[in-house]
Amino acid sequence: MSRVTDLILVNDDGPIRTVRINRPEKKNALTPPMYAALSAALEGAAAAPAVRCVVIAGAPDAFCAGNDLQDFLHSADHGGGLAPPAVHFLVTLARADKPLVAAVRGLAVGVGTTLLFHCDHVVAASDARFATPFVPLGLVPEAGSSLLAPRRMGHARAFALLAMGRPLDAAGAQAAGIVNTVVASGDVEAEAMKAAHEIAALPAEALALTRRLLRGSPDETIARIEQETALFRVRLASPEARAAFERFLAKKKS
Repeated sequence: MSRVTDLILVNDDGPIRTVRINRPEKKNALTPPMYAALSAALEGAAAAPAVRCVVIAGAPDAFCAGNDLQDFLHSADHGGGLAPPAVHFLVTLARADKPLVAAVRGLAVGVGTTLLFHCDHVVAASDARFATPFVPLGLVPEAGSSLLAPRRMGHARAFALLAMGRPLDAAGAQAAGIVNTVVASGDVEAEAMKAAHEIAALPAEALALTRRLLRGSPDETIARIEQETALFRVRLASPEARAAFERFLAKKKS
């Protein structure tokens, strides 16, 4: 096991690279250094011929709770938006040329859900929960999800998730096409590794070509990420978002 940072653990086992978000005390909320480490792990996989598939995993109670809200507030106070390492990670996801498998247990909030639209195979625990509370916080979606989610789920389901902020349970996420397989929490990582090994055993060139055909050019997705990022910056500084954040933080304290 290698550590890009203590909060992002990377392990190569044969053709499989496992990238684990490791901040369980904060429900795996992401910070700019963690985003940078995630990007490095994916870029390293792209440069390693021996790596044939990447598994993204979290902790038993939380796959990823999204961005650290304190980072958001700090960014808003200084006129910023999504941190550059976060944007770089999202673009890296869109350009990822190795198949991506996600092993989701517990909470998947914000980018914890939207990054799944870039994954090729998702295994979720039966008690996993998916939520994207962007609009309730006065924000807009990110990670290209405003483009990818309607294509994957259809407009009605995407609107309920991304605009209304309605959460999905594992069965709902599977029905919506976000999740491939739902298993007991204790079986998630074994099932994800099984899928990763199945993918890694496929003929590499044929798989790469097929994956590119399925995903299409990343340029459209990256253009949408850039559009979302610009709007996110404006929204984060808006009075509407400030008020929503204050209500959310007050509710957490009560």
